[in-house]
This record gives sequence, structure tokens and C-alpha cells, in this order.
Amino acid sequence: MHDHSELTPLAEDPELSYYARRTNAIEALLIEKGVLTAEEVRRSIDDMDSKSPAVGARVVAKAWVDRDFKTRLLTDARTAIAGVGLNVSSRSPSYELVALENTDTVHHAIVCTLCSCYPFTLLGRPPAWYKSVNYRARVVIDPRDVLREFGLVLAPEVEVRVHDSTADVRYLVIPKRPSGTESMSEEELAALVTRDSMIGVAEARTPD
Repeated sequence: MHDHSELTPLAEDPELSYYARRTNAIEALLIEKGVLTAEEVRRSIDDMDSKSPAVGARVVAKAWVDRDFKTRLLTDARTAIAGVGLNVSSRSPSYELVALENTDTVHHAIVCTLCSCYPFTLLGRPPAWYKSVNYRARVVIDPRDVLREFGLVLAPEVEVRVHDSTADVRYLVIPKRPSGTESMSEEELAALVTRDSMIGVAEARTPD
């Protein structure tokens, strides 16, 4: 029996306190040097806090019901999302956004091996485990084992592809549409899409 507790404590990883201290020190230095004002920092934090996985869930649900949109999303995600009135970039720097579709034969999982690069305007704040050294190191080496600890067991014939997010390129996973959802509305489908399923460590919820 595998010990599922290995990833559970990541939200309490003590390394986060180090990053918090470093962030505070950098923020204070930038304000002191006049690069930023405290008000600009506050507005940026408020903007980030206003984001949630609900935005990404709407994108995924639309891709499930609109084949043409999904084609555009897989070709040029940023343009496709902007075309339906959703803002990807917000106040964040411009980056390439790549959408990846999970299928019966290929499963995608996302990591940032250097830090915590992540499309927060679509998914909200990254979870603590995503930023931890534990996840960042292990998912690259043994992704199936890590996914199993999240409760996701994939068939041996499914290829697992791990993608390294960077400051220049970030990813959105389109999870497989659950069976039995053919009659559901786009809004109902969006409620089945979770943050973790758009990172690739889980599947979308199944209908009750």
C-alpha cells in the first residue's frame, strides 16, 4: 500500500515561509527604490486575488461543447480565449499560453521545475503543493506515482507527458469530458472542471 500522506502535507511545507520572507524583502526594496508604490503592489495583489479557477473552467466547458472553439484553443489559446471575451493577461506580463487536451491515450500534467510559473488569470493562485520542491522534483521523475498520490490512476497504455511551465510559456490542460454529460449545459459542465484537473493531477468531476 502506497503512503498517500507524502503529498498531503505540501500545503504546510516550511519552505513557503522562506519564499514569503523573500517576497516581502523584495517588495520592500522595490518600494524603497521607487520602482513600485505600495498602492501599485496592493492593486496587483487585489487583481490576483480576484482570479479563480472558474475562468479556466468556463474555457474548458466551452471547448467540450464547441468543436471549432476547441480547435482554435489548441492552435492559439490566448487568441481563442480573447475571442470569447475572456481576459488572459490581465496585469500580468505577456506569455505564450498553450492548451493541451487529455485523451484516452495521452494525459498531460503541468509543473514549473524552477519556481511556480502558472496561468493564475485562468486558474487563480497556485496551490501550495504546486510550488513545493517535493512536487516539482518528483513529478518529472515519476509522474505516475505522483498522480497516484493525488488519487489519479491511469491505465498502463496511457502516455503521461509532463510539461515544464516557464515565465514565457504556460499551460492549460483540457481534461477529458466525463461520460454521461451529453445533456448538460455549458454552465453545468463548467461546475465539473476543477483547478487540479486543469493542471493535470486529477480528472474532471463526474456528475452526481
